[in-house]
Amino acid sequence: MEFTGLTRIQKKIRTSRISREYGINALAERLESYLPAAAIQQVRAAYEYGERQHRGQFRKTGEPYIYHPLAVARILADMRLDATTLMAAILHDVIEDTTSAHAEVAQQFGQEVADLVEGVSKLDKAQFHSREAATAESFRKLMLAMTHDIRVILVKLADRLHNMRTLEGMVPSKRAKIARETLEIYAPIARRLGINSMRNELEELGFANLYPRRYEVLQRASRSITGDRRTLLREIEETLSRGIAAEGLNAVVKGRRKNLYSIYRKMREKHRRFLDVFDLYGVRVIVDTVDQCYRVLGIVHHKYRPISEQFNDFIANPKLNGYQSLHTTVLARGGIKFEVQVRTREMDQIAESGIAAHWQYKLGERAGKLGNLDAEEWLGHLAEMHEDERDSLTFVDNLRMDLFPDEVYLFTPKGKIIQLPKGSTSVDFAYAVHTELGNCCVAARVDGHLAPLNNQLVSGQTVEIITAKHARPNAAWLHFLKTAKARSGVRNYLKNQRGDKARQLGQRLLEKSLADMGLSLRRLSRVDIDNGLAEMGERSLPTLYSAIGLGRRLAPLVARHFLAGHKPVALDKRPTPLAVEGTEGLVIEFAKCCHPVPGDAIHGQASVGRGLVVHRTGCAYSSRKGASSDRVELTWADKVSGEYDVDIRVTASNKRGLLANLAARFADADCGIENVHFPERGGALVTIRFLISVRDRRHLANVIRRIRRIPEVEKVERS
Repeated sequence: MEFTGLTRIQKKIRTSRISREYGINALAERLESYLPAAAIQQVRAAYEYGERQHRGQFRKTGEPYIYHPLAVARILADMRLDATTLMAAILHDVIEDTTSAHAEVAQQFGQEVADLVEGVSKLDKAQFHSREAATAESFRKLMLAMTHDIRVILVKLADRLHNMRTLEGMVPSKRAKIARETLEIYAPIARRLGINSMRNELEELGFANLYPRRYEVLQRASRSITGDRRTLLREIEETLSRGIAAEGLNAVVKGRRKNLYSIYRKMREKHRRFLDVFDLYGVRVIVDTVDQCYRVLGIVHHKYRPISEQFNDFIANPKLNGYQSLHTTVLARGGIKFEVQVRTREMDQIAESGIAAHWQYKLGERAGKLGNLDAEEWLGHLAEMHEDERDSLTFVDNLRMDLFPDEVYLFTPKGKIIQLPKGSTSVDFAYAVHTELGNCCVAARVDGHLAPLNNQLVSGQTVEIITAKHARPNAAWLHFLKTAKARSGVRNYLKNQRGDKARQLGQRLLEKSLADMGLSLRRLSRVDIDNGLAEMGERSLPTLYSAIGLGRRLAPLVARHFLAGHKPVALDKRPTPLAVEGTEGLVIEFAKCCHPVPGDAIHGQASVGRGLVVHRTGCAYSSRKGASSDRVELTWADKVSGEYDVDIRVTASNKRGLLANLAARFADADCGIENVHFPERGGALVTIRFLISVRDRRHLANVIRRIRRIPEVEKVERS
């Protein structure tokens, strides 16, 4: 009982404090600075209606529910929005959470307010469970609401901001879900609309609730170094203020700390330590005119050395959301980097409030273009896109491309949207649709035209994947894949392929070794096989085959474990060599010490982890390295495919144009050059080493003959 009484007292204290800060009287007092009395009375009427409808409802934090919509309205009042928006903010939950209907709200407060409330309610129903679950239909509703009235989004953003400020009543899992949603959906929307004040707070609160430990560590690290930085920040503020005043200009110079989430993202994206992120603080200079912006820029560069590659003129080239400012990064005392932003007061207002500034200027009878942003024109463009219902997916894609520039949104031929990171390729797209589609893809049609698989895709494109029944992933894809799913799919397939090839090769090697002893697996009893496996500690024949194929076991020694009741048969003829086709893949490797090609006499050397390594007969390295038990007699199959690397040395007179002449002869012989080693110093004669690719020994002989015909060439020999 005592605990319950204490809780009740705490709730009363909290409610009293919230009433003072966010009650209707506090809101009305704030509105007196920019709204007429009649408009404020309308806002009070909306409050009285909302309070009656929400009576008896309480938030998780304990206070009456009505203080939440009042707090949302206060956030929008701080942005100096009109009375209609504030009324909608106070009523934004009445349709969703009470018995009120759209028609009743329209009758009481007008159609415009009712439509705004209805728009926010639709957004509440469109839940974003994860980055993958943000479906095209949810975004279509979002865009439809924006098309009708952009203020729907402003109310929703303010609603989310207050919810983020009061997350303490939620369980950790719910807090994390809401925080992730905020960072992935709502903060980017605020960024796209240019509402930086709201975006910064959404990011900071989202980061603190999604990754509380990381936030705490960065916050502690930031505080530990702020002493010296703040001193330097004050020095810069004073230096610039004096320099600007000396030129007779009126300016406000203020320092600021960048939010921890932007620092965290920079650390992750650029793989930097916290101490390597220098621009923790910045300076903003606010002046009266555009001309003064450029004059102040000259003063800044006179006082501090600028870093030229880190200068941006967003006044001449505004961002899509209308943001305008001059950005320059300079070196201060101790080589510490500081960003300086220079803008006019009007630009600063737009930078903080974004598209919301449109209504601020309307209230001041200054409607029109703000910088390079015409809000009415943008809304009109969205309305035009939405007119064609059949093209709603394209409409959604265009929106997301604007809101999330680090992602691309693509269409399947059936119109399904696939979301991928910026820089993704057709192979990433294929694996995003289905793993099997990625495993079998051979080409892609992008907007109806054939395109390379490594071609980077752009938002809005329609991608059709072309497959082949026997197609397989290529290890080279790993060099350009962007998504984790595609990389994992390729790696898993290659791993499984290596296992399959190893088992096939291991079985062939064991059969050959048994055949050399006059036996075969078919002649062995189940008991002989089980006993042999038990002696070697292998679970089954397939695992044994893999061990042989990967070089972990030697086939001749394994074969002896299966002899048990059998005696090896002495064969009069030489054992039949194992045929190499050149398509065995990852478990047969061609030695780089001697570079065998089809037509050469060859043998194999079992190598742990590498499988079977093919050497030319007589290779000195193979003779030194391997024991006789490791050696496997090999021959080339009747049909061999592929190209094989071979190393040749060309000794020739060191004359101008020699290398170009040699390259031309290689090309004439249909021979690829993989690598060239040219001596650093050359005399009258030079020896150049080429790593070339040929089909077989006959092709190699043809290449060598062509090279020998060059007058400057003295000698051509194979390494």
